[in-house]
Amino acid sequence: MMARWWLPLVVLGLAAPLWLHWWEPGLFLAINQTCASVPAVAWAALSLGGNAWGVLALTSPLLVFAPRLMWAWLCAVPVGVVFARIGKEWLYSPRPAGLIEHAQIRIVGEPMEFASMPSGHTLTAFAVAGSIYFAIEAAQRQRFVWLWLLAGLVGLSRMALGAHWPGDVVVGACLGAWAAALGHLLWARLGPDFFKPRGWRMRALAALLALTIYQMLESPLDYDESRQPQYVLALVLALVLLRFARQQRRLTEP
Repeated sequence: MMARWWLPLVVLGLAAPLWLHWWEPGLFLAINQTCASVPAVAWAALSLGGNAWGVLALTSPLLVFAPRLMWAWLCAVPVGVVFARIGKEWLYSPRPAGLIEHAQIRIVGEPMEFASMPSGHTLTAFAVAGSIYFAIEAAQRQRFVWLWLLAGLVGLSRMALGAHWPGDVVVGACLGAWAAALGHLLWARLGPDFFKPRGWRMRALAALLALTIYQMLESPLDYDESRQPQYVLALVLALVLLRFARQQRRLTEP
């Protein structure tokens, strides 16, 4: 339990050379150029794991199969948003595109030059992964270590797309883990009525997922390259909502 609090602090301490930019811009350029061998659409798709609408779509199956886990990350993300806003407004540090000639970087989408620390996408991804991980029974957690690995790939995508320094990603990951731990405290205090399938909260969440379909189809999220993955996620959302509607109908049958 205590590791949730002190481990991110240890990681922050060990990663000090990264967020102090001792090895920049060389380290960022090495990562960015190495990742350039992977198509941009793949990195854009991974980056959706740090976008709020993208996370709603990716986790939508939890609505019918494990609603408690979906509410777990919903409790954590608002904390993460506060962390991200405070960091970006307070530091307002330059992004790679603000310091390095654009010809040297693989930049996907419009170049972003400021509000670098921390990486909000990485923070969100780790808040979601951590809150779901903490909400799973301790005996089963080893099977879900991949959640952290997936969050790490979201962080890597932010460097591959030319949006963030390695230090931004590390700080975002640590803040996301803390947001998950704080969100878990709130989630653990939710009563059983909160997760009732026929409750108004679940139906409100279903309505939010319906709005997410619109967002997936209306315009690209963050990058033009994410449009095709968004269409896939829109289909997943539609299937989930159809299953939810059938579930609601069965519950109302005499």
